[in-house]
Amino acid sequence: MIELVGVSKKYGSFTALHEVDLEIEQGEFIAILGPSGCGKTTLLKLLAGFMGPTDGFIVMDDSTVASAKRVTPPEKRNIGMVFQSFALWPHMTIADHIKFPLDHHPNRKKESRQEVQERMGEVLRLVGLDSFSDRYPSELSGGQKQRVALARAIAPKPNLMLMDEPFSALDVELRMEMRKEIQKLHRETGASIVFVTHDQGEALAIADRIVVMNQGRIEQIASPEMIYTRPETEFVATFVGKCNLVKGQWQDGSFIPKINPHCLWPDLGVAKTFKKNGIYPVRPEQLQLSMVALNGVHGRVTFVQYQGHEIHYTVEISGETWTVHESVYSPRFYVGDEVTVGLKKAVKPEKVLVSN
Repeated sequence: MIELVGVSKKYGSFTALHEVDLEIEQGEFIAILGPSGCGKTTLLKLLAGFMGPTDGFIVMDDSTVASAKRVTPPEKRNIGMVFQSFALWPHMTIADHIKFPLDHHPNRKKESRQEVQERMGEVLRLVGLDSFSDRYPSELSGGQKQRVALARAIAPKPNLMLMDEPFSALDVELRMEMRKEIQKLHRETGASIVFVTHDQGEALAIADRIVVMNQGRIEQIASPEMIYTRPETEFVATFVGKCNLVKGQWQDGSFIPKINPHCLWPDLGVAKTFKKNGIYPVRPEQLQLSMVALNGVHGRVTFVQYQGHEIHYTVEISGETWTVHESVYSPRFYVGDEVTVGLKKAVKPEKVLVSN
């Protein structure tokens, strides 16, 4: 288990991290999600031991590895790291990349040549590169290079894997493929993984829990389903999934939009912070368009995007802009159409994945 307690990091007068508290269970896959400059890479560097906190401390396996006074260096922590740029050595073969941490990782006991070769073969098979062992990085594709970086990181069997936006250099199709590879490696190795990304789809797809960060602070920690369906702050609601934040008032457990006081929307698990501020967060796919009057608000379509399985509409409503996602099999609307926007019939979810 890894624990961060009151961890802050300052650079002069600038505070990059504000009193972060976080627990990572053994074998857990954590995604650190947030925009550029939110502090997620700083958090990763603190976990790696590249620098120490200004305040607070970090505990790994019941041992304090970082505090304001003392920092255990990276080479003395049982971690593996995967970088954005792959960081492969051009003069070394793929087999040499795997062998290097087996020979030099401080947490590896001295092994015979046969045991090292067996582990190399095991790791290469795990990442599907056993037939590429004699090649050099220049002879590999982007996806293969990323697999080498992953193989090198898992070879010494680290307790913790740190990944800093490892798919950023890959195209969309390769990113999708590598998601599967990461999940497979996670199951096979049983290591804890901390995966830094700014891609919400990536975080939702592969993590056990997501830590959403903004301006050096943690906004919410929860399972992907909880983050998406039950955001706790306006930032989480708009950053993950682009919620429409409808203004109005809460009355007797129901919401009345300011734009149309005759509407009555049910509480589908809205967080207390939104109720306190008179806001109803609603996802674009929770809304529907109609030419006829329904329990909704009136507006005009200003933008239409065809997305294959969906049509994305932008609707102007009393000076506000709402986003609505409809199925391609629903009635089509066009720029300039006068429409009514209503809430789709929904049942409050009784069973939602909860965070640990």
